[in-house]
Amino acid sequence: MNFTRWSARLPGTQRRTAAAQAAIKARAQSTETSAGSTDGGSTDDAAESTGGERPGSTGTGSDGTDSGTEDSGPTPAAPGEADGGATADPTASDQRVPGRPVPDQAVPGQQVHPDEDASDTPTVPAARSRPHAEADPGPNTEADSGLEPERAAQRRRAIDALPVRALLGQVPALAAVVYGPEHRIAFVNEVYTQVFGPRPTGAAAREALPELVELGLLPLMDQVRRSGRPRTVKSRRVPPQPGATGSRRRPGYYTFTCTPITTSGDSGVLIFAADVTDQVEAVERLRASERRQREAAVTLQRSLLPQELEQPDDLRVAATYQPGGTDAAVGGDWYDVITLGAGRTALVIGDVMGRGVRAAAVMGQLRTAVRAYARLDLPPHEVLQLLDGLAAEIDASQIATCVYAVHDPNEGRLSYASAGHVPILVRDHDGTVHRATEHTGPPLGTGGWLHTSGSLPLPEGATAVLYTDGLIERRDADIDEGVDALENAFAGATGSPDIICDRLLRALGISEDHDDDVALLVFQRPVRTGPDAELFHDAALDLLGGTEAAPRARAFASGVLASWRFPTELRDLGVLAASELVANSLQHGTPPMRLLLRRTDRRLIIEVTDGDERLPRRCRAEPGDEAGRGISIIATIASAWGSRRTPGGGKSVWCEFALPGR
Repeated sequence: MNFTRWSARLPGTQRRTAAAQAAIKARAQSTETSAGSTDGGSTDDAAESTGGERPGSTGTGSDGTDSGTEDSGPTPAAPGEADGGATADPTASDQRVPGRPVPDQAVPGQQVHPDEDASDTPTVPAARSRPHAEADPGPNTEADSGLEPERAAQRRRAIDALPVRALLGQVPALAAVVYGPEHRIAFVNEVYTQVFGPRPTGAAAREALPELVELGLLPLMDQVRRSGRPRTVKSRRVPPQPGATGSRRRPGYYTFTCTPITTSGDSGVLIFAADVTDQVEAVERLRASERRQREAAVTLQRSLLPQELEQPDDLRVAATYQPGGTDAAVGGDWYDVITLGAGRTALVIGDVMGRGVRAAAVMGQLRTAVRAYARLDLPPHEVLQLLDGLAAEIDASQIATCVYAVHDPNEGRLSYASAGHVPILVRDHDGTVHRATEHTGPPLGTGGWLHTSGSLPLPEGATAVLYTDGLIERRDADIDEGVDALENAFAGATGSPDIICDRLLRALGISEDHDDDVALLVFQRPVRTGPDAELFHDAALDLLGGTEAAPRARAFASGVLASWRFPTELRDLGVLAASELVANSLQHGTPPMRLLLRRTDRRLIIEVTDGDERLPRRCRAEPGDEAGRGISIIATIASAWGSRRTPGGGKSVWCEFALPGR
């Protein structure tokens, strides 16, 4: 298909052709009218109808007669006749190149014939959009408005005068025109040739445009041709072409837009491709930077989490942390397991609001503070009270939620306090799930709140789960619905803590693409039977005070330790430790007093409680002092020792001995 014939069918070309034909018809009518005039009177009447002497007339001769009246008449002059009387090419008058005088601009006092305006209007874009009077406001318009509107109009006329081939050739982007069901090439501009090389006109796109085949655009072009609707594909990678030069030797990215072209005889597609290589490369650099920042935050986050969980004697513990998907910045979720001594274990989980390295750094500071406060063996609510003040000092703009819980095997309960965190779930051996909804205060860092502690039973065979809101929170559902879903999944999740963690993550739909961090801590108090049960024993003796308390304690400890088949050396050290602890309680404490001996698979624990809240301190005894050496003796012979206040008032002093081979 010849491109000239193709461009002749375009709407702009058809409008200009129609305008030229109208001008020719107007001149023919003018000629007939002039031929029908017989005398000067009629001519004068026609001249009067135009408002006086026309600029194109020859004026008055030397004899006083109108020398040009008979030739001018009322005929609507074609462009060019008004200037010199010569007839110009109508198609040439349509273009009106900048710098040439505007032929249809009226002289002051002259009335333009309607036919003359109709013949010229289609050839000028500005005239098609406004009335003739607005296009020619009068002789003072140039002085009032300046030359800028006229220059803009000239530029519009110049662009409108460009043929389609020249217009597409000047576009600084890839452009090609194809026609017919086989998408035969009608035109490719110079930019397209620079990128893909020359393409033969008239060849089918499947053979002559292999680059479009590789990009998968042919089916899209078929769809555009059938539907008559434009389609766009973004950021398609174009490999370097063999004939490319300069920057075209490297891969590029282009956004292709296929626009339908429909005429009375045929239909085709205009393919326009904009180079978006710089934008795509900028986005890739930004994404690479974000990936590096996220990897740094994840590395920091994981390094601040426990590298290996402490495994208490009486609990089985498992935890997992999963950062958000690749498009989500890492958060401040964290967990920890802290052995407090005397068989007691602290379990903590928290979530720092916010994302990125800053949230991870705040999380690390809070986790370190929790471990320090836990060594004080304080009740859960006092630990949270200290953390609340510290969080405000670290960063007043950051808040965090936290749950701090303590398991005491002697009591078989779980004491806890919560600072704005999601509730703890505890499942009994029979599958009943309990939710800890009380004793919850505002998040850490808000200040002005006194936290309180609560407790839940944790008998043998019970399992508990601590988690962050990323496990249950969804954008399209209330958080209570997420807790209900977790409770239902937890009721049927059995097995070891590791297995329970995996089952809960699957049941809640947590995958690598999840948009939030998830921290999960599961601990279980196992039921011990058979040989395993023989390794765990408890024995207690109530002491009423008096001089007989110390001998009774020594005799009780000796008998119990012998029945547990401890080596002689360990039995003697245990008896000495029990005697010193009881003697210290008799001297500095108040009744009631109680001696507790406890054996696990890894250690021997000796604990004495009394009714006095003053905690003992280790001090240096002088050679001449008769007292003050009891705690020093305990610290010397035992693996660890400590003291704490009991919830009902009073205190507990304890020490531990590691079993041989453990």
